[in-house]
Amino acid sequence: MTTTPKNTAPTSTMTPTSTMKNAVKSKTNTHDILFELGCEELPASAVNQLSQDLAAELAQQLQKHDLSFESIQGFATPRRLGIKIQQLNAQQPDKTQERRGPSLKAAFDQQGNPTAAAMGFANNLGVNVSDLQQRETPKGTWLYYEEHQQGKNCKELLPEALNQSLTRIPIAKRMRWGKNSTEFVRPVHWVLLMADNKTIKANILGLETGNQSQGHRFHHNEPFELDHVHQYQQRLHEAKVIIESKDRIEKIQSQVEALYNKQPAALPKNAQVLMDKALLNEVSALVEWPEVLVGQFDEGFLNIPDEALISSMQSHQKYFPVIDKTKGNLLPYFVFVSNLISKDPQQVIAGNERVIRPRLADAMFFWESDLKHRLDSRITELSRVLFQQQLGTVLEKSQRLQCLTLKLSELLPNSEQATVDNSELQRAAALCKADLVSELVYEFNDLQGIAGRYYAIENGESKSVALAIEEHYLPKQAGDKLPSEPTGQLLAVADRLDTLVGIFGIGQLPTGTKDPYALRRAAMGVLRILVEKRIDIDLKSALTLAVEAYKPQKITFNQPNLIEVLLSFCLDRFSAWYQDQAIPLEVTQAVRSLSIYHPLDFHERVLAVHHFYQQPASSALAAAVKRVGNILSKKVDSKDCSNKLALKPELIKPELLKETAEINLYHQLETLDAVTAPLIKERQYQQALDELAKLKPTVDDFFDSVRVMVDDLPLKTNRFALLTRLQSLFLQVAEISHLQQEADA
Repeated sequence: MTTTPKNTAPTSTMTPTSTMKNAVKSKTNTHDILFELGCEELPASAVNQLSQDLAAELAQQLQKHDLSFESIQGFATPRRLGIKIQQLNAQQPDKTQERRGPSLKAAFDQQGNPTAAAMGFANNLGVNVSDLQQRETPKGTWLYYEEHQQGKNCKELLPEALNQSLTRIPIAKRMRWGKNSTEFVRPVHWVLLMADNKTIKANILGLETGNQSQGHRFHHNEPFELDHVHQYQQRLHEAKVIIESKDRIEKIQSQVEALYNKQPAALPKNAQVLMDKALLNEVSALVEWPEVLVGQFDEGFLNIPDEALISSMQSHQKYFPVIDKTKGNLLPYFVFVSNLISKDPQQVIAGNERVIRPRLADAMFFWESDLKHRLDSRITELSRVLFQQQLGTVLEKSQRLQCLTLKLSELLPNSEQATVDNSELQRAAALCKADLVSELVYEFNDLQGIAGRYYAIENGESKSVALAIEEHYLPKQAGDKLPSEPTGQLLAVADRLDTLVGIFGIGQLPTGTKDPYALRRAAMGVLRILVEKRIDIDLKSALTLAVEAYKPQKITFNQPNLIEVLLSFCLDRFSAWYQDQAIPLEVTQAVRSLSIYHPLDFHERVLAVHHFYQQPASSALAAAVKRVGNILSKKVDSKDCSNKLALKPELIKPELLKETAEINLYHQLETLDAVTAPLIKERQYQQALDELAKLKPTVDDFFDSVRVMVDDLPLKTNRFALLTRLQSLFLQVAEISHLQQEADA
């Protein structure tokens, strides 16, 4: 039987593997364990995370106690939290622990009597000196004692492990109940703890354990006993409780699908229920036996922007909106999940319709109230909204954005400047934050930007300005969509650069665990927009402009080398991005070594180097270029020729080329220089590297046949210049010597 845990702490269900199963020699030496805490309603947003955290903590505790198991799984419903463990070893393995005492010389005097050192060692162990053993070591003979420890039964260890795990799981706010000092996320009313068909007697969170559970609060609100842990899921199902979150989700989804086929139909034929994944997970944590129903609301509410209605339904009521799947607009229906099977479903539906009506009425009131004010009239109100204490108000940020967006447009290549209307860019920058002081956004803060777009359209602003107001918040998270038009793209970049410069400038840099201003996400957003939307802007220049935009407002920064620190921070995000795409770090480093500050150019070089990296010749050429770098780093005799002059490729003197290998290399470099120059100019880096890869046999021949460090100074200097020419050809794309790290490994 395996004596060490066969797994580490999980973050979710741990699936048994064949290796794990084979390691368990006999099921008679294992137990299946069931643990259930019966609680008052747990917070829906925390239900699934609590079960995962409890499983992870308990796995660590079991590992600490040297108890192995095949699998451990957490589960949770609104009123229960539990763990199932498959094939937990019944007992810890026996252990033998060696204790070393004093040396033999120090343990006995000349008459052979034990000294105080020997007697003290024996007394501490609770044995006699005669029970100690002598052992030869390279450093002499020492006293030893082997202490045999019998492994404890898992039933003795589980209560402590569970109590420790329940104490250690992260809970934002713990509650006390009754007269004791026990704390948990919600009051606990029963505790079930069983091993196979036996109850494990223990005290968990101040309650005695038993073999009783309870069913659904309304359909089976009474305790029942289990004869074996394997009965648990079936008995609860009979009591109208589905313990697995995934099973509750599947039941909700299947019932939603059935809505389209009901007779009479519960929804129109053109209807589609918006099943937001996060909301579905949350709703599944609100119910133990889900029942899907459909309600309706007054069509007059459809005059409000769909997003406001959807936000109200999803965020406040936990309802699923319904849209017209052909047109995409909202329909006056909503789908909700009840926690019981009602004898009169229409009463439940009517109750939910009564609840949603005032919510939608509030949204309509805020919408109509906001329409009484032009969006541009709200700009001055931004002076009472703080951006950051040291960086001023949102109004000041808006003013900086107007300046910065205009300057960024000037950084665009001449061919692209015509695609941006600077007047619209300025207008969008002025209005982009104005909806923050609207009543609709105050009530539904997830509508910032979206509300601004609607208000801008109502006020007669151009489509481009209105869209930019909404889209300058994109991307909101990893993998999110990007702004679709140039105006919104430049505004989104400016907004993030302003935040990065400001927060870094006052020294509020993110740490390994904390990033309260989401600066990593902001930097990644800038890079994604510039790369994926092919906006060819120099990031160093853009950051410099963002710093200058703060100067008229007399905001001073205390961060030294601000631009360099920010550039490094942004390029670090590039490394993480490419690693997610399985592009090795050395590929990114090969480009980063050249100090390329145009993200689009950086990206195109990385893709080209990655393609080159996968070619058979890449490792040998990378090694050769690295060797060239090592040679060129050596000093030339300063009496005859300065190092600076010797390393200029244009100083190659063809008449000094003697060896066939160096002549061949020179001619091939001349040819490739002419071929790759236009490719580099057009940023066709992959084709350029493909051409340079043809150098491999010639370079190999050169190093096999030619000695660079000769005594003849003019000859040596000429060969230095030749190698400098070779190095410079590759440096037009990247420092490919970095690729040799993988080859070395």
